[in-house]
Amino acid sequence: MPATAATLAVAALYALLPGELLLGPRLVVPVVELVLLVPLVIVNPNRMTRETRWSRMIAIGLDLVVIATNLYSLVALVYQLVNSDAHDPKRLLVAALQVWLTNLLAFALLFWELDRGGAVARAHAQRGDLQAADFRFSQDENDDAVAEVSRGASKTSGWIPTFVDYFYVSLTNSSAFSPTDTMPLSSRAKLLMATEATAALITSLLVVARAVGTLQS
Repeated sequence: MPATAATLAVAALYALLPGELLLGPRLVVPVVELVLLVPLVIVNPNRMTRETRWSRMIAIGLDLVVIATNLYSLVALVYQLVNSDAHDPKRLLVAALQVWLTNLLAFALLFWELDRGGAVARAHAQRGDLQAADFRFSQDENDDAVAEVSRGASKTSGWIPTFVDYFYVSLTNSSAFSPTDTMPLSSRAKLLMATEATAALITSLLVVARAVGTLQS
């Protein structure tokens, strides 16, 4: 599943960070993430068909662990940048890219897990039984467009967002630092998008700009 691959990717990205950006020993956080991932894979080895209250709590907890540890790495990265007289600019650039990419994947996973009750609910529940949406996609409002567009609308085709859609939301939020074609509806979605955009902005404008300046000096 794409979500499993994304979780493995963030664990690997964290394990490859410079030691001064890690929270504890190098493999502790990746091991915790993998331990939390195992029961989720057991519940849904191939497709998102089953979910328990506990598996949903574990999934959300896993996403929060990834986000919290990555924010710690971002703070540590900024600290190293401001307080260290000697640092390897190329190494700093790579670390900044790792933090930015982890931020992107982690929030995509959390958006995917939270919206409308989660992936299992979106795939199997009737629309009237879904929880209130956290995000409004363009497909949710184009049922009155021209025929070739309206055929893909949620109302007429039964379209539901997949992980790729939340990945795109996270990517555009991390790049433009604001919503693009997908609007946050709930307060929690707005707060999460604000947190992601702020982290991405710090990484892009402060860390990367300083590293590039060091390379040119």
